Amino acid sequence: MSVSTRTADRITIVTIERPQRRNAVDLPTALALVDAFQAFDANDSADVAILTGAGGAFCAGADLQALAAGERKPVDPDGVFAPMGPTRMRLGKPVIAAIEGAAVAGGMELALWCDLRIAGRSATMGVFNRRFGVPLVDLGTIRLPRIIGQGRALELILTGRPVTMDEALRIGLVNEVTMDGGALDRAIELAHTLAGFPQTAMRNDRLSVYAQWDLEEAEAVANEIALGRATIDSGETLSGSRRFAGGAGRHGAFESGCKTD
Repeated sequence: MSVSTRTADRITIVTIERPQRRNAVDLPTALALVDAFQAFDANDSADVAILTGAGGAFCAGADLQALAAGERKPVDPDGVFAPMGPTRMRLGKPVIAAIEGAAVAGGMELALWCDLRIAGRSATMGVFNRRFGVPLVDLGTIRLPRIIGQGRALELILTGRPVTMDEALRIGLVNEVTMDGGALDRAIELAHTLAGFPQTAMRNDRLSVYAQWDLEEAEAVANEIALGRATIDSGETLSGSRRFAGGAGRHGAFESGCKTD
């Protein structure tokens, strides 16, 4: 088993289980990751997923030993499947990366696919595949400049140098840095916060953020309005307004467990 999945309290944790390869992804692992996230997206009992790796590493990228031995992954522009697995999937619910150790090459692309990234202080990120002539084909050349800006992205892509977590936090490559060994616990805590919100508004706002990259401004405005109307029509907005009118969340109070029935 190269990928394990467990779901509890509306949180699904997907773990790459190849510590002997620093969780490098071969073809069976990539397929297993796709299956795991398709199942999460279809699971009405799960609101947030966490992607992590076993044995103190997030993911060292593609399994180059498997590649050298003749394994070939499809690089298909029209399919859902990508060489690292799920990186071309657009899920309807958020995913948090819990990063310890290496998140490099394709492993960094997996982390970029996630909505949020929580990292242990000694973790390392970087386009390490630069040294071996392996391209970024899991949307790293698209997501990295969108997250940290083109100038910084090009420097990392061209040089392939390692990125410490102090720098990663400063440039927005990760959202939060924890003590070593604490990334998963913090990701679970954050996932519970997200799962406690009314889900329709959060999911629709998230989808609008992703969709706007593909749209002209007027189309992006129309899409945001359409998703906003869908949220309002669901009844979630009225329910939340009534909770506020009843005294919840006043003066910026940040409540959890505020889902609507």
